[in-house]
Amino acid sequence: MDWGTELWDQFEVLERHTQWGLDLLDRYVKFVKERTEVEQAYAKQLRSLVKKYLPKRPVKDDPESKFSQQQSFMQILQEVNDFAGQRELVAENLSVRVCLELAKYSQEMKQERKMHFQEGRRAQQQLENGLKQLENSKRKFERDCREAEKAAQTAERLDQDINATKADVEKAKQQAHLRSHMAEESKNEYAAQLQRFNRDQAHFYFSQMPQIFDKLQNMDERRATRLGAGYRLLSEAELQVVPIIAKCLEGMKVASDAVDAKNDSQVLIELHKSGFARPGDVEFEDFSQPMNRAPSDSSLGTPSDGRPDLRGPGRSRTKRWPFSKKNKVLHLSVHPPPSLHCPPPLPPAGGPLPSTLPNGPPSPRSGRDPLAILSEISKSVKPRLASFRSLRGSRGVTLQTVVTEDFSHLPPEQQRKRLQQQLEERNRELQKEVDQREALKKMKDVYEKTPQMGDPASLEPQITETLSNIERLKLEVQKYETWLAEAESRVLSNRGDSLSRHTQPPDPPASAPPEDSNHNSQDKEGSEERPSEEGQDTPIYTEFDEDFEEEPACPIGHCVAIYHFEGSSEGTISMAEGEDLSLMEEDKGDGWTRVRRKQGGEGYVPTSYLRVTLKPYSEGG
Repeated sequence: MDWGTELWDQFEVLERHTQWGLDLLDRYVKFVKERTEVEQAYAKQLRSLVKKYLPKRPVKDDPESKFSQQQSFMQILQEVNDFAGQRELVAENLSVRVCLELAKYSQEMKQERKMHFQEGRRAQQQLENGLKQLENSKRKFERDCREAEKAAQTAERLDQDINATKADVEKAKQQAHLRSHMAEESKNEYAAQLQRFNRDQAHFYFSQMPQIFDKLQNMDERRATRLGAGYRLLSEAELQVVPIIAKCLEGMKVASDAVDAKNDSQVLIELHKSGFARPGDVEFEDFSQPMNRAPSDSSLGTPSDGRPDLRGPGRSRTKRWPFSKKNKVLHLSVHPPPSLHCPPPLPPAGGPLPSTLPNGPPSPRSGRDPLAILSEISKSVKPRLASFRSLRGSRGVTLQTVVTEDFSHLPPEQQRKRLQQQLEERNRELQKEVDQREALKKMKDVYEKTPQMGDPASLEPQITETLSNIERLKLEVQKYETWLAEAESRVLSNRGDSLSRHTQPPDPPASAPPEDSNHNSQDKEGSEERPSEEGQDTPIYTEFDEDFEEEPACPIGHCVAIYHFEGSSEGTISMAEGEDLSLMEEDKGDGWTRVRRKQGGEGYVPTSYLRVTLKPYSEGG
């Protein structure tokens, strides 16, 4: 069934219906456009919300980013941001595939509808014109017939009138004949016009208008089909992002499951573990004996003579938190980088922390009281975070900490981690420069073999700059390795010092490196003669005694002294710059190496002061 057959006489109805269909299409386009604006506003608000809760600092500078809770929250924010992106994608698809295309299609439909109705109105106008012509010819035929009849009656009356002349009668007959002829012509014209109109009318109702109505029907059906497709696009735009949105929701679920409370606790320890030893017991001060009063060890201040007060086990003030309440404003000096022509910093021993020597290097296995060593540690470490009592008692006090290159402003454990990070970063940069140097060398070889590809001399500045960077990075790596060794030894010593207060210490260790049995016996006697001085605190370094249990009977290699070293402390040996030495024992990680001089005598020297070759070497050269 079609409109041309069934609705042949409903021209106005079809005109209203097609206009309603186009209006519905425009309403849907407007609806989708507003829906797109809602989606865009929703996505924009979601992104603003995510941006509001994102951390302001970079991840690498934000310690909170290491916690699984924070990482999960960041993951949720990322998933919400991705969800917002999917809403934007929905808005974009609706805007392009629905709004723009349907709006364009609506304009095309309007033009097509206008063309069809103009054609229909034109056909109607032509039919009406034919009808008017038919009416005119009909009226003319009717008028001519009446005038012919009237003329015939006039001629007949004159012919019967005896008073009429013959001329009048002939004139009346001629007029009647003329009128009769004109009426016959009008009749023929009317008949022809009627036949033509009937043919046009049949064509109009049975061919022309049905075709126009069928075109309108086809147009309306295509519009309805396209509108239905637009309805489907609304759901398809949503279904298209459903898998990704499901992944976003699944990612939020995974982020929630990734929260690890135990791991966060461990991360907090790693981030804020200072590495300091816990404060020792506060000494009882007996004020009932004025004559025997001594300065209080519980004070965190420095004695008037400027030397550390070391008076027995657990009584050193360095076992207190290395902060004084008198330190209202703390200033830490920035250590300049070591000169390229100066010896590198000396690492402390792997076991006990060394005592400071006048000429720079510390001594391994120093025979000094460990409490004195810890006192010097508290000086070298520089001020740290205040204790709980200091924090409570110094509200409003401004602590100004100047960042040092070796991170000595940080607690030992944090200093070690930062130095390790810097060392890894320098190693990566060094490897990158080495790779670049190799690439430049290969390119230079190619230029030398094939000059038309380039000038080899043009690469010389880059090669020179790369070599300079490599040397600089090597020095920095050596510098950070030295600092890292110091920091690790400091952490280990503080750990041993803390454990020694809570466990029963073993026998006191030797005060110097175990070179032979005579040294061991002397150290043992020395430790028995001063039990009141070393007591419980001396064995805190026994965990490193195993480094010196076995001594090689013959050299395991040779080494050359890079710098001059004055071994003035117990257990060390002097050496001159450029002197050849026999390597008796490798560095066990404490920064010290045992060597033997050609003139005789063995002892420890800083590893960083040597160039070591691990191969058999005779003392005779």
